[in-house]
Amino acid sequence: MVNLFAMFLLTLLIITAVAIVRTKDLFVAVMLTGIFSLLMSANFFILDAADVALTEAAIGAGITTVLLLGALALTAERERPVSAPRWLPLVVVAITAVVMIYATFDKPRLGDPLAPVHQHVAPWYLEMTPVLIGIPNVVTAILGSFRGYDTLGELIVIFTACIGVLFLLGVPRGEGHQPPGNGAAPPDVALSHHLIPRVVGRLIFPFIVLFGLYVQFHGEFGPGGGFQGGAIIAAGIVLYTLLEGENSSFSAVPRWTLVAMAAGGAILYGAVGIAGMVMGGNFLNYSVLSNDPVLGQQMGILIIEAGVGITVCGALLTIFHVINAREHC
Repeated sequence: MVNLFAMFLLTLLIITAVAIVRTKDLFVAVMLTGIFSLLMSANFFILDAADVALTEAAIGAGITTVLLLGALALTAERERPVSAPRWLPLVVVAITAVVMIYATFDKPRLGDPLAPVHQHVAPWYLEMTPVLIGIPNVVTAILGSFRGYDTLGELIVIFTACIGVLFLLGVPRGEGHQPPGNGAAPPDVALSHHLIPRVVGRLIFPFIVLFGLYVQFHGEFGPGGGFQGGAIIAAGIVLYTLLEGENSSFSAVPRWTLVAMAAGGAILYGAVGIAGMVMGGNFLNYSVLSNDPVLGQQMGILIIEAGVGITVCGALLTIFHVINAREHC
């Protein structure tokens, strides 16, 4: 039954991808892209990759769709006709598809415990995580401790992307767009004049943020962590901004706070590694943070996950506000 549903989702993915390529209406393409991300999220859940599914749903279907709509406001509604021949891209895509399909012939059966990937370091992780880390979620232990350098690198990539967007699009001055003389928010900034979205949005906004905090601090025991929690909280604040306008959003979370979050989370992550060195251990070795090495590992993972969540949330919100401000410059 699960395989049948997976094939159904895969079919929808192919249909959606073809529709994205074929449509000339950029707004329709953006909406279809959001649908594609939701379908991918459902596929990840079927494959038991709940952490990736949460991230895809929050960023791919949520924030990315909003960012694309913001970028669409700066350009035309329809794609410009292209007179150049398209045979070369079609040939490249066809060859790539044939190579990928051929590569799947030697692929192990899904979930096969004897697959090579499960015979390398995975058994060691499963065996030693309860002893060295003492948390149920092996994925969090791997990303936060065993592969802490990789996670720090991913966090720096996110922070660098935020800086790149600021350099490319510029930093808007002020704490938001000034309302007109009557003090009301401009209609193109907020959805305050739409009753149903505003009522529903106000109802679900607290639950989105609460769920984001749950995912953030429950990553040691179930699917979640800093990347997923920060993205979900950012999605909730983006929804609040769309409903109430940027002035209200900046009143709750000032612009300087977002920039500080984007940098502060990465600094907090690195500070934990330096603290381990000061206390006689290696960089990002959390065992020395407490007299009990297992407790030290848990403390270190909790702090660095908080740093990841802070940077992800701050970077996504900064990028959103910068793109949104371009429409009014």
